[in-house]
Amino acid sequence: MQPVKAFLFDLDGVIVDTAIYHYQAWRRMANELGFDISEEFNEGLKGVSRMDSLELILAHGNVQLPEEKKQELATLKNQWYLELVSRMTPTDILPGVPAFFAQVREAGLKTALGSVSKNAGLILERIGMTGQFDAIIDGNKIAKGKPDPEVFLKGAEELGVQPAECVVFEDAVAGIESALRAGSFAVGLGSPDVLTKASMVFPSLENVTVSQILARL
Repeated sequence: MQPVKAFLFDLDGVIVDTAIYHYQAWRRMANELGFDISEEFNEGLKGVSRMDSLELILAHGNVQLPEEKKQELATLKNQWYLELVSRMTPTDILPGVPAFFAQVREAGLKTALGSVSKNAGLILERIGMTGQFDAIIDGNKIAKGKPDPEVFLKGAEELGVQPAECVVFEDAVAGIESALRAGSFAVGLGSPDVLTKASMVFPSLENVTVSQILARL
């Protein structure tokens, strides 16, 4: 096994939880189209790109629209979402994240963000964490969403390390698959019943230590 040189992090559900804002914006859009979506349905959209999420929602509501209208709706949804996330502050950082990042720095490990969100930069700025990453890979830098490995392959490349030297932290099934396809280790944050392919699973980063993770790889 190669020594671990870098930790790569998804954003939503790992560092912050913006799922509620996505849900509120998507639900508003669905309501305007004449149907509703539940929080359970929204869970299935985690880690899925904006256009793919829109397709799933339209199929759920049995609504068919021309491509131009879909682009218009995706843009509108994003505007509503941005209105919500622009109010975020450092208090929105999930419990345990600042302490864990302090340990990562102390251990001399490199860090990268690996998110399909095109708004990742704005969110990091709002919560004051931009400076915590040596590389930021978001939806503006990739052509393929998760479970394609592109986001984590690019992260390793920008850090100057091999994918096999990286540990990826993810809360979504698609993200875990993306990490594994990149050839990295995958640490799941959430339920072990859901994130079955992860090397190890924790409820969150709270009370997790870097040494604990490295010892279990």
